[in-house]
Amino acid sequence: MTSIDPEPAATRRGTEFAELCRVVKRHGLLNRRHGSYVGKFAVNAALLAVGWTAFAVVGPSWWQLVTAAFLAVVHTQLAFIGHDAGHKQIFAGRRGNDVVGHLHAALVGMSYGWWTGKHNRHHANPNHEDEDPDIQISVLAFTAEQAAAKRGAVRWLAGHQAALFFPLLLLEGLSLHVAGVKAVLRREVKAVPLEGALLAAHVALYLAAVFWVLPPAQAVVFIAVHQGLWGVYMGCSFAPNHKGMPTVSAGQRLDFLRKQVLTSRNVRGGRVVDFLLGGLNYQIEHHLFPSMPRANLRRAQPLVEQFCARNGIPYSQTSAIGSYRQVLSHLHAVGAPLRRPRVATT
Repeated sequence: MTSIDPEPAATRRGTEFAELCRVVKRHGLLNRRHGSYVGKFAVNAALLAVGWTAFAVVGPSWWQLVTAAFLAVVHTQLAFIGHDAGHKQIFAGRRGNDVVGHLHAALVGMSYGWWTGKHNRHHANPNHEDEDPDIQISVLAFTAEQAAAKRGAVRWLAGHQAALFFPLLLLEGLSLHVAGVKAVLRREVKAVPLEGALLAAHVALYLAAVFWVLPPAQAVVFIAVHQGLWGVYMGCSFAPNHKGMPTVSAGQRLDFLRKQVLTSRNVRGGRVVDFLLGGLNYQIEHHLFPSMPRANLRRAQPLVEQFCARNGIPYSQTSAIGSYRQVLSHLHAVGAPLRRPRVATT
């Protein structure tokens, strides 16, 4: 395990986070990893080619649902690359990252500009009740205050949100598509013509391919399975990172280091989990150093954990199963008051 050598008190400069930055830079963990990303590009391109070649070869058949599941995995891996590009993990400059980001977003049918803006707001204020878009979801409640504000059918959904969490993720893929289209139509992204053209091309080519090869009934089921499983995979990759961790309320002040560490959770599991979750399992390190290349997060993890232990900062890490258990337990507890019958007042 890589060790962290504390700086002598007389040589420490600035904040605790500045000290941690110096440690990370000393180990070269912010350096670009072009070779690693070339490998990821090649693997993803091969998998994408295999998936769509199999789709064309198999032809009209209910076995295409296996192809749909395979392509859901591939599309999530492509989305992970778009995520890395949005954080400038691949190249030092913005232009190269934006090219990669737009390309990968187009392959999966997302708006790169919309998603990057939303995700950056999340990074700036993780788990903040008023400023983190990731915990402002109409059908879910992550705090008691959000639960109390629910009305009508949404109140029932929030009350049973733990049981409905994974089924609701089946709609996450559709939600990402729709949100991107809305952002372009409302001109909420910088490159409106480019993003509009990429989204239109994705929809046209995707639907043309599916309905050209498959009869209508199979085509509709293929799309439902592909998009539904893609949404589940995406949701299962991002949900364990913050859901169920402490939230930050208006007026509460935390320094950058604690704001990122206390609201984030790591997921253990080795290189298999690293691949399946696209490096997002090192959520604490990723939030502290968003531009750190994915391949370096594994090496940064013990450094950050030791630093937090030495400075008395709680550092949350659990298994994949444990993370989902915590998420569902939190959602169940927050929704509990909404499951109780309302008492009529006179």
